[in-house]
Amino acid sequence: MYSTTHFYKFMKNTLIAPSVLAADFANLQRDIEMINTSEADWFHIDVMDGHFVPNISYGMPVIQAIKKHATKPLDVHLMIEKPERYIEEFAKIGADIITVHYESTVHLHRTLRQIKAAGCKAGVVLNLTTPVSVLEDILPECYMVLIMSINPGFGGQKFEEITYQKVKKLKKMITEQGLETLIEIDGGVTNKNAKQLVDAGADVLVAGSYVFGAQDPIATIADLKQITK
Repeated sequence: MYSTTHFYKFMKNTLIAPSVLAADFANLQRDIEMINTSEADWFHIDVMDGHFVPNISYGMPVIQAIKKHATKPLDVHLMIEKPERYIEEFAKIGADIITVHYESTVHLHRTLRQIKAAGCKAGVVLNLTTPVSVLEDILPECYMVLIMSINPGFGGQKFEEITYQKVKKLKKMITEQGLETLIEIDGGVTNKNAKQLVDAGADVLVAGSYVFGAQDPIATIADLKQITK
């Protein structure tokens, strides 16, 4: 098991979760070990089915390979239709956190309970234009809410400014309910918007091409940690 410091935000320690989707798959073990030695906190794992989003990423064998070498938690983001069909399998192969899209499952409460029963931390993802108000009644079940700051399906997209207001509204809801639910942001995160996102209430920042496309990914991660303190 991982220490709880891998999961929870203490003081103002923003968590950084590099997205493996942007890694070099011809040198996947190398990139996983790079993240292990960096200041990153989690591995963000994007699973796409070509139906819920217009792209296909990787499946369970790749996640098993990542888990074999990873020394930090796997934050598995399911961009798939009817994710409840596969929760137990993703838990079995090493997911530590599983987030499902609000828009992808009819019985969200049941799915979150299913994730917890499988031994993982449960979270909900909102598409870019899905209002945070839909989560008012389900927030107590959420370890984390992931707000998409792009349209899901492809990496390297431009960050959408609507995200800041959504984060502020969600943070207000969390505070009013007396919860400790984390807020994660995925899409177009860089050193240009990271501090503003944290100031708005974000706790976890996903960064894909910005990290793996950098000349020095370890220094880029360290920079994100520094500017969001």
